[in-house]
Amino acid sequence: MTAGTAIFCLAVFFIKFAEPDNERRYHSRMKTAIVILNWNGKKYLEKFIPGVLRSLGPDDRLIVADNASSDGSVELLKERFPEAGTMLFSRNWGYTGGYNRALMELQAEYFILLNSDIDVPEGWIRPLEQWMDSHPECGVCAPKLHSCSDRNMFEYAGAAGGLIDRYGYPYCRGRVMKRVEEDRGQYDTPENVFWASGACLMIRSELYRKLGGLDEKFFAHMEEIDLCWRVQLLGYKVTVVPSSTVYHVGGGSLPNDSPKKLYLNYRNNLLMLRKNLAKTLALQFYKDGKSRQESVTLGMKKARRTIFIRMLMDGAACMVYLFTLKWSYCKSVIKAHHDFRKTRDRVTKDDIAAFLKRSGKSVSVTGMSDRWIVPAALFYGKNIFRRLMSDGDNST
Repeated sequence: MTAGTAIFCLAVFFIKFAEPDNERRYHSRMKTAIVILNWNGKKYLEKFIPGVLRSLGPDDRLIVADNASSDGSVELLKERFPEAGTMLFSRNWGYTGGYNRALMELQAEYFILLNSDIDVPEGWIRPLEQWMDSHPECGVCAPKLHSCSDRNMFEYAGAAGGLIDRYGYPYCRGRVMKRVEEDRGQYDTPENVFWASGACLMIRSELYRKLGGLDEKFFAHMEEIDLCWRVQLLGYKVTVVPSSTVYHVGGGSLPNDSPKKLYLNYRNNLLMLRKNLAKTLALQFYKDGKSRQESVTLGMKKARRTIFIRMLMDGAACMVYLFTLKWSYCKSVIKAHHDFRKTRDRVTKDDIAAFLKRSGKSVSVTGMSDRWIVPAALFYGKNIFRRLMSDGDNST
């Protein structure tokens, strides 16, 4: 072998086999990939990544996908946490686009979507893995979500699992509107719910890919509710596993009083209803004995009526913002409705008929309530949680 050939072979060896460990992880099979999507969250990474790294099992990996941060997050990861894998994006793709680009590159049995402002205890991953291993019908599972500042209280973003009312207003076991409940063990039995918070949820990787991931039209907010709704319409369950608990700061990307957050919530709620409600209602009519064609017609008619009523309610909220001089909030609602009307995607009769033919009566959707949660919360006040527990959840 000549010296030139030897040098060439040595160079190929280093290119092929001596790549950084963080890069190799993306393509090696692992049990669970825990992915933090970061955008200018350096203070949270610095505070909470050590706990995540300590909690990893031998077949788990932590990857931080960065949405073009400018606050020194990337430098922090390189200097302080080299054992964490990194994916660096050249622009901010939002929650939906960032996660899609990161997760589609990973080879794992399960994905965990984890916010950067989550404090995790030892052993939080294993109950989720065990639940998914032993319950193949479960597509998504999640821990209980507690407040990081008051650890006995549930946290707004997800509490003990999410539900949805007849007009698409989301709420949680342990959180209704802005009222949050103390965790006294009242939700300590695993329970199928409508949605799990994107602050921390586990999903089967093959299911994530089959669904095409998160809907990137949403950018951020309510995208996990839409994902969980589609998971259920595909025949899988969404379950809270209360033997696992994590602690959430909340408001890490957009504060709760942000006009942009308000805009995304109003627009995305309508997008989510238009995508999924007609199928769900048609399924209900089909299970009640209607023909497939009649179920499609009735489902679409009821869905259109529900969305129209919801838009009237949004309009009423807009007027309240106007009369209370919250101009930016009023503009957010108007823009949300304008942009919702501009979107062209529609669910057709053929789409719903094909769904009923494929799924038959085997699919059920858990966690949709017949009530309207806003007046119920105002009427029952602090007793709303007791009332909801006594009534139970509805399934389609």
